[in-house]
Amino acid sequence: MHAITRRIARRVRTALGACGLIGGASAALVAGAARAAAAQASDTTPTLRLGDAYGELASRNPRVAAAKALAAATNATVRSASLPPDPQVQLGFMNYALPDLRPMAPLGMMQLQIMQMIPLPGKLGLAGGAARARSDAAHDRADGTYWTARVGLADAFYELYRLDAQLGVARRTIALLGDIEQTAQAMYRVGQASQPDVLRAQVEIARMTEDTLRMVAMRSGAAARFNAQLDRTADSTRGTPVLPAFPDTAPSLDSLLALATRDRPVVQAGRADVTAAERQRDLAARDMWPNIAVGVQLGRRPGGVGNLMGSLMVGASIPVFMNARQGGARDAAAAIAEMSRADLRATEAETRASVFTAYADLLRARRLTALYRNTVLPQAEATAASALASYRVGHVDFMTVLDDRMTVNTYEQDLHQLESDEGNAWAQLEALVARNLINANSRAAHASGGSQ
Repeated sequence: MHAITRRIARRVRTALGACGLIGGASAALVAGAARAAAAQASDTTPTLRLGDAYGELASRNPRVAAAKALAAATNATVRSASLPPDPQVQLGFMNYALPDLRPMAPLGMMQLQIMQMIPLPGKLGLAGGAARARSDAAHDRADGTYWTARVGLADAFYELYRLDAQLGVARRTIALLGDIEQTAQAMYRVGQASQPDVLRAQVEIARMTEDTLRMVAMRSGAAARFNAQLDRTADSTRGTPVLPAFPDTAPSLDSLLALATRDRPVVQAGRADVTAAERQRDLAARDMWPNIAVGVQLGRRPGGVGNLMGSLMVGASIPVFMNARQGGARDAAAAIAEMSRADLRATEAETRASVFTAYADLLRARRLTALYRNTVLPQAEATAASALASYRVGHVDFMTVLDDRMTVNTYEQDLHQLESDEGNAWAQLEALVARNLINANSRAAHASGGSQ
């Protein structure tokens, strides 16, 4: 396909270099090449469905994999957070004579000591609750990373669809301009048209060919972005994107707002952060009180019966630097809890604004798409056909014919941009509510499909 496009451009440049314009034969070649390109694309190019790409995203996107690994690492720390400190065991050899290392009678003995630090009631529960909340936040952020990657993938997919569809429109327009140029040539030969009419048609064909080459280059960039989301090489994607069938009706704004503020992963992560920070704050307040240490000690002196001895020990840590250490940690934890609540409010506000924006974009695209498809384009096509017929009998000038045809081209290009905008709006809303709103593997009944 790219070879065909390059051949068209080469012929255009050759004609322009030779006489500053494109001759009638070159225009016919351009039109024929465009028709052949469109036919070849529709017959041989495989289709690319958004739902299939979504299926690959969870397992192939590197950022999603990294977020899942971080969530797994955070989850691995939850069980240990609610366990008490490890006991300490000491084995001592007391009162041994030097240098022969013999126990001194009657004081020499072997001694075994076991000490266990016992946190005050509630501390371990708070520590475990904070760890579980942090793990929940990490899992929610992993989900958010997936939905963010879906938005990027959908954006590249709809960009590919738009460019393919607009390339198809441009090539059909080139073919129609070639027909118009031949009509002007025929009328010029019999004295019913002027030579500038032929030249204007040829210049318009050259401009449309330039637009085609520009869109082909843009498509390569969109394909590279699409492949990057799936961790593929930049040029590995082959296929024509198929526009999904969008729902006939859009959900209500209130329902989307309720779902987004409840289920959006970053909002859920923010709530988990608040829970973790509040439990950490409560734990820091309890750390103002000392922990208790309990231990037992067994001793044995050399000799016979009655040489075993036992001891019971109870101790506590002394918060000598309470105001600087425990007090500072308590104040820091309280500030972090307040920061987490503020972050959550900001995330909820940003979520509501994003829903409003995406919903407005969705309604705009849907309404304008229906207007273009049902009213604007049919009227523009009828006007262009009427102008060509009137030109053949000398009732309108040639510029009217060209302007009307290029107006149809512009409206068709705009229609595919609106279809792409609607798809992006659906993808944004899906990420905000964390659920599918369209069947990404369906096919729109009016999907035109472009060509590579």
